Amino acid sequence: MPYLREQLAHNRIQILPIMVDHVARLEELPAHHRDPFDRVLIAQSLEEGWPIVSVDPFLKAYPVELIW
Repeated sequence: MPYLREQLAHNRIQILPIMVDHVARLEELPAHHRDPFDRVLIAQSLEEGWPIVSVDPFLKAYPVELIW
């Protein structure tokens, strides 16, 4: 585990837990995308104001910033 922690710190990567606000936003999302994991990412992106790194074309149906 030390290697993982070192790499997270070195690359300035934060682990974002699933919070109640994310789940509440998830419930409000239109069903453009059926993958539950991607829907959580969308909800987190909307709540936190963070972009999503993905080439998934279904994500374009949501008002999130996409990188890639």
